[in-house]
Amino acid sequence: MNNITVIIFTPRDDANIKDCVNSAKLLTENVILVYPTSTYVETVRESGIRQSKTDWVFILDVDERMTKELAEEINVILGRNKVTTPESKKDSGPASTSRRRDEQARMTYYKIPRKNIFDAKKWLRHGGWWPDYQIRLINKKYFVGWPKRIHSTPKIKEDVGFLKNPILHYFHGDLEKMVEKTLVFEDIESNLLYKAGKSADTSTFFRKYFAELWRRMFKGLGFLDGTVGIIESIYQAFSKTITYLLLYEKRQRKGQNL
Repeated sequence: MNNITVIIFTPRDDANIKDCVNSAKLLTENVILVYPTSTYVETVRESGIRQSKTDWVFILDVDERMTKELAEEINVILGRNKVTTPESKKDSGPASTSRRRDEQARMTYYKIPRKNIFDAKKWLRHGGWWPDYQIRLINKKYFVGWPKRIHSTPKIKEDVGFLKNPILHYFHGDLEKMVEKTLVFEDIESNLLYKAGKSADTSTFFRKYFAELWRRMFKGLGFLDGTVGIIESIYQAFSKTITYLLLYEKRQRKGQNL
């Protein structure tokens, strides 16, 4: 497939680069590595998209992997405009086939399910971790831009489709590195809240912690994933609380400087 480029976001010294690139080549030989100019991916993904020379791009992070099944599904999409979506129905006949083709011809970007695998061992099926759809397959002609803020989604014209086969995401597993990364990302998040005029107090800490724990562990059934699911549920609650602890600290410093 020469009409698609895989764009990989990676630190220069990441040990996963080779495996990630090799998986990307299941889809295409056109691979662009983009390196961080800030602490989060959104600021450089747009740059990678602009660099590509193909009509389509696929976004892949260095701790993610393309699979043979996903590559084959994308080849079908780009070659024949056929795909199975969560909303599609098993109808038949010339009229329905024509309608499905017309619908897929309008798709300018696709969401891909992401299979989050803790410590390269345990697939998290609960707690809000599955299917974890991500916008990754994009037609450049309809790409508008990627807002330069953490956890933002790209702006793309026209309609979205859904793919069936997932990206593999090998995440966490090293608690020390998890905490280090959390402090970086939650500091960014707290800055955004601070600039937006948000505040925090003691009740906020408890409310955010228990709300996230409830959402992950019980409402999302995270406990069904065993010890790892419980760890992740507690950790996500911890991360959410850290954001508001940092926001509180920033507000306190502002008060002292008045």
